[in-house]
Amino acid sequence: MVTSIDTVPGWFSDDELAWVRSRMPVLYVNAVPVRVDNTGSVTRVGLLLQASPEQTISRAVVSGRVLYHERIRDALLRHLEKDLGPMALPSIPATPQPFTVAEYFPTPGVTAYHDPRQHAVALAYVVPVTGDCRPRQDALDLVWFTPEEAAGPEVQSEMADGQGVLVRQALAHAGCLP
Repeated sequence: MVTSIDTVPGWFSDDELAWVRSRMPVLYVNAVPVRVDNTGSVTRVGLLLQASPEQTISRAVVSGRVLYHERIRDALLRHLEKDLGPMALPSIPATPQPFTVAEYFPTPGVTAYHDPRQHAVALAYVVPVTGDCRPRQDALDLVWFTPEEAAGPEVQSEMADGQGVLVRQALAHAGCLP
């Protein structure tokens, strides 16, 4: 007899998730939060400062798994709110289209993207946000960079596992890669 109700359907226990990760790709969303001017041009790129379990600090985009029976749009909203706070006010179209599909492999060098835990496929989006962003959950800080700074060598060197490549692709897609 089950004595508790799963209040978050679609989540696995740590053991179940490890089992799934070892056997099949997992679907993720990546979101590059941006500020835009009144013409829609990107003026700032928001990057999270995060600590890894290995005790390293790096910059990253918003990222997370898509739950079973969850729409992509809903997954984007959930992860943006989780990382940027409930007042970020992201602007996600009714039918979002990714600017790229990033395939993360546990083996380094297969693609530009690496995730030592798993083989993951991430749909990547540029998402304008207009509200007050305050980092939450695993994020230590959120810093807004100009497109030139975000694509520059200093910030790129602070990004791990292909996140810098993803930011440069996002900037190219938005027409503002310096």
